[in-house]
Amino acid sequence: MTNEPIEIEIFGADVQCASCVNAPSSKDTYEWLQAAIDRKYPGQVYTINYINIEQPIENERHKDWASRVQDDEFFYPLVLINNEVIGEGYIQLKPIYKELEKLGFHA
Repeated sequence: MTNEPIEIEIFGADVQCASCVNAPSSKDTYEWLQAAIDRKYPGQVYTINYINIEQPIENERHKDWASRVQDDEFFYPLVLINNEVIGEGYIQLKPIYKELEKLGFHA
């Protein structure tokens, strides 16, 4: 396992993106993802944060990512692991699990 802390960030909004019809909301994606990771990789340490792009953001890096989403560079929800884009719009578990395993997670 890597000694580097694993940080998962989900950028989203209360309203679904226009091209994400029938997909879960950003907040639902955050909750679903956290539950899925905890189930598959019990006891493994990571942080997961939800950043609402429609609310005031103080963290400059978060503000930059939120701007990029708002400027339509990315669909939301946007999922980052250690500041790398892993998924956007309709989120699937396979690429997220693959990245976590690359970082040392094991089932």
